[in-house]
Amino acid sequence: MSNREKQRVVVSMSGGVDSSVATALLTDRGYEVVGVSMQLPDYYSGEHKELGSYSFSDNISHARAVADKLNIPFYVVNLEDEFEKKVVNYFVSGYMKGKTPNPCVMCNQKLKFGVILAKALELRADYLATGHHARIAWDDSRRRYLLLKGVDPNKDQSYFLFTLRQEELRRLIFPIGDLVKNDVRKIAGDLGLGVADRKESQEICFVPDNDYRRFIAERIGTDRCKSGNIVNSEGEILGRHNGIYKFTIGQRKGLGIPASHPYYVLGFDLEKNNVVIGRDEDLLSEGLIAEDINWILSPGSKSEITVSFKVRYRSKEAKATIRPQDDGNVLLAFHTPQRAITPGQAVVFYDGDVVIGGGWIRESI
Repeated sequence: MSNREKQRVVVSMSGGVDSSVATALLTDRGYEVVGVSMQLPDYYSGEHKELGSYSFSDNISHARAVADKLNIPFYVVNLEDEFEKKVVNYFVSGYMKGKTPNPCVMCNQKLKFGVILAKALELRADYLATGHHARIAWDDSRRRYLLLKGVDPNKDQSYFLFTLRQEELRRLIFPIGDLVKNDVRKIAGDLGLGVADRKESQEICFVPDNDYRRFIAERIGTDRCKSGNIVNSEGEILGRHNGIYKFTIGQRKGLGIPASHPYYVLGFDLEKNNVVIGRDEDLLSEGLIAEDINWILSPGSKSEITVSFKVRYRSKEAKATIRPQDDGNVLLAFHTPQRAITPGQAVVFYDGDVVIGGGWIRESI
């Protein structure tokens, strides 16, 4: 059988254990496998060079070593400009608007399942594979591809994948979605892959020291770090701040407001450049409005449905009723009040292990 008679799979290799094992599994299953890594801007230079074990250039070196070990072709795609424009700029501008952005979702949507998938098709690949802990299944009765949670509940990454559409799902493979993390590491060790014990990167991969406030300040410049008032919900001035981007909803520390009880960030008055604070109970919401909805399971549904949902990757699922709105947005009515609903974050809807869809939180109600 010639190589082209095999199904060709391009694997997005990050240099970590998950994508490395995904690559090895596909090679073992008889696919014609091609490894690809994204070349991204180097944010690990200068004073942050000591954090280089997770630098993007270091990731490429690990990915290349795995590709060499598995004897597969390996390419590097320069996405420095795309990453800067579509992920980093989105991240910075979101905080400047009083939102809490989710760069992982945006990177998946715009780069991995946008640019890299297009590159894979240019290479005449049948599929693109990644190391995500998630699963894809074909539902014959609905004639649709379904996105399912990964088997490992502690590593499930379906929350970050809610933007996937049918034309992308039909081209994707998630080889480790049926494995728990310990088994992934064991497979890597058994195969002699050098990444078997490699630690996972920090939450925001392009912020070396996890200090996103410093990262934003360096990029926007001091002239855009506008100071303003910290006020309560009645508008009473309680203190001052030196940049809205330094605060997130639900934040307690760093407010600098002396009081007999703790204060929390409730939201922002962008017109007046104010940070609004209040008590913990003021953070509870009865629901939210979400926009830019992507339906995976029930496209164009106009009926109310009861779902489980998550408003953060690590949050526990809760129940709510989805009420579609005439403008294409949805109102999510919580069955029990939820704390610290944050505009800019993703809300993802589930039916058991199945991802129904998701969107971006516009406001709490």
